[in-house]
Amino acid sequence: MPDPEPRRPASAVELLLDPATDSAIRAEWDALAALGVSSLAAHTAASNRPHITLVARIGLSALDSAVLAEVPSFPIVLGAPLLFGDGDRRVVARTVVPTADLLDLRARVHAAAGPGEDAPHTAPGEWMPHVALARRLRVADLPAALERIGGDIRGHAASVRHWDADAGIVTALAELRMP
Repeated sequence: MPDPEPRRPASAVELLLDPATDSAIRAEWDALAALGVSSLAAHTAASNRPHITLVARIGLSALDSAVLAEVPSFPIVLGAPLLFGDGDRRVVARTVVPTADLLDLRARVHAAAGPGEDAPHTAPGEWMPHVALARRLRVADLPAALERIGGDIRGHAASVRHWDADAGIVTALAELRMP
């Protein structure tokens, strides 16, 4: 029986956060790392930034940035922790309040991406906006980890980028203008 074709990683269009909000999330990554549990602080690639995935799929091409022209920055609220997965490990993330501005941006990006098979939690009707804090966190470590995650974080949407997972390239698509 031939070996199965290797699974390609999903590429994504991501919403980045203002510097203060980015720093607040990185502080939570660092708090989890200091506890000795899984944390995105351990992922030191230059492309690793706190973000909200707007769409992700295998082979997703960069969007025409014109679709993002004149999109203003808008408030973002990062709320309570959210868990994904099953078994003895979980992804730990912060929920993102789905405001009308965020939903509008997401709809624009998804329409511009065109048809395709979206990754879990990014398909229409299934999209779960979140900012990841840790991947593969042991369930046994959850109580201590959750104690390190603070209250709501209020910030602003700052920019949109394309992450080409196949090529390992990040392309800035738009800086969101301050109203």
